[in-house]
Parts: sequence; structure tokens; C-alpha cells
Amino acid sequence: MTFKYKNVYIKDTATVVGPYEKQGPLKKYYDKTYDDLYFGEKSWEKAEVKLVKESLNILHKKTSLKKGEVDLIVGGDLLNQISATTYGVKDYSNAFLGTYSACATSVESMIIASSLIDSKKINNAIVEVSSHNMSAEKQYRNPTEYGAPKPKTATFTCTGSGSILLTNKKTDIKVESSTIGKIIDYSENDPNNMGRVMAPAAIDTIKKHLDDLNRDPDYYDLILTGDLGVYGKEILKDYMKSEYNIDLNNYNDCGVMIYDLSKQEECLAGGSGPVCSALVGFGYLYNELKKKKFKRVLLVATGALFSPTMIYQKENIFSIANAISLEVV
Repeated sequence: MTFKYKNVYIKDTATVVGPYEKQGPLKKYYDKTYDDLYFGEKSWEKAEVKLVKESLNILHKKTSLKKGEVDLIVGGDLLNQISATTYGVKDYSNAFLGTYSACATSVESMIIASSLIDSKKINNAIVEVSSHNMSAEKQYRNPTEYGAPKPKTATFTCTGSGSILLTNKKTDIKVESSTIGKIIDYSENDPNNMGRVMAPAAIDTIKKHLDDLNRDPDYYDLILTGDLGVYGKEILKDYMKSEYNIDLNNYNDCGVMIYDLSKQEECLAGGSGPVCSALVGFGYLYNELKKKKFKRVLLVATGALFSPTMIYQKENIFSIANAISLEVV
């Protein structure tokens, strides 16, 4: 399902990250960085709530918006009942929509907010997402204290929060179109190979987006997937070439970009988590669009829809990808 928008624009963004992201190649694009994972809090979960509050505070200062002037906040995280988001956004808006598509949450939330703005139901909305390496590991896998080794195909959950203000008031960057993905089941069941799980969903959504709008990949200066990592990125490129004869020469992956994988070996196949695509999209991508290095970009956030319970019951891991097109006005 693909939509085109007429009056949705980006006002500004805010990003806050942890130590691993600070050590990565995109450091200069973040608004605030930390040297440890606790941020002065007593638990990983409270640390993530602090990230949410700080990204919202920074965004309000950059846009001069008061808390009551925000029509709606849309967003989520990886924790049960999206608790980091609900605890973090409580004081910032009169209306809130909690969303969850795992690591595809950022673009799903942008699509919801953009559709409400374009239909003139609201004037503005903040999209906010977060994740924390330790709180995610604690919930989805074994706690880090367990010391379980990970294969090289595993991705590394990013720590941070990203916020973006969408508005109907014209700026230099617009939200041009979007494509909502569908649930994909390729009979994958390895939680330590998320790139392989999510690549088929990214392929399906990219192809759908291009077909619906009758576009070639070269229409975009850059096509970015959310967090396929090193191995999922290659699967996507190989499949697009072999099945559709499409060369993605203008393609990269946020999970590969966010860390220096030649030095940060603990990050394995690359970054993941809802905030991975948000940090690259709201940080690096937004700033490069402002400088007009890019004029048209397709951001495709990817998500693996699973829980440990379903894995223990030998169920497959489903995936989804949502796409949003950003253009310089």
C-alpha cells in the first residue's frame, strides 16, 4: 500500500546515543552522546526512559515548541508494553499513539503521523523511537551476565533515542510518499541471523514502492534499509539483481553504517533496534538532505516480528519493512 503526500514537512530532529554509537563513524551527527550505558540511572530500563526524555527535550529546544503545542506523539521501543516510550513521553503531548513493528517502528510511526497531517486531522506530530542494548538483550535473549557467545551473523542492538517533528508548515525537506509493507514468512527461525530474516521483507517493500510509483531505483540518490547488517545487505543486493535484474548502486544499510565494524568487533554484523534507522535517518540523513548532498532518499526500516516465547515453540520468525520517501523542496 503506497501513499503520496502533499503537505508534510520535517521541521527538525534530535538524537541521543550511547558509547558504542559515539565511537562509530556518524558521531558528529548526534546531538548528545554518553560514555556509559547507565546515564546516571539505576537500571537499563530507566536509562532508556532517560534517552527518550532527552531526545524530546532537545527537539523542543531546537524547534522552540512548547509541550502543549504538539498535537500528537507517535512511537515505540522494544520493551514489553513499549514501556520506555510510555514513561518517557508522558509529559510532552496531549495525545499519544504507541506503535510496534520491532526495528521497523520508526518508519511505521512516520507513516501514521504523515497520513494524519496530510489529511488535515492534525497540524504536527513528533515521532520518537528508542532502544537500549542491555534492556533489549535482557528481554529477547540471555542477559549479558550469562556470557553466551554469539555468531558473526548476529546484530547489535543500538542504544539511543531519535525524535523528529513533522508539520504541515513548509520547510526545505518534505515527506513525499510512503509504502506500508506486509508480513513476510520465509521459514526463517534463527534469532541470531536477523539480516537473513528481514531481507525478504525489505526486498518486497522496495519492489512494491518502485512498482506502485513507476520509478527506477536511480530516482533516488540513496536507498537505505534499516538494519539488515552485513549479511542481510548482501542478500538483498544479490536477490534484487538475480530476480529482478536491478542493480542497487545507490544502496546502503543503516546497521552497517552506524558502527565501524573493522574496529568495533563486538558489534558483529552491524546495528539493529528501532533506533538504528532513526539515528541514521534523523541524524546523518537529515543533515545531508539539509546540505543538499542528497535530494531524494528512500528510507526502508526493517523489523523481525518475534518473541522468545514463539521461538521456544519452534515457530518461524516473520518480518516486515516500511518505506518513506524524503525529498528536498
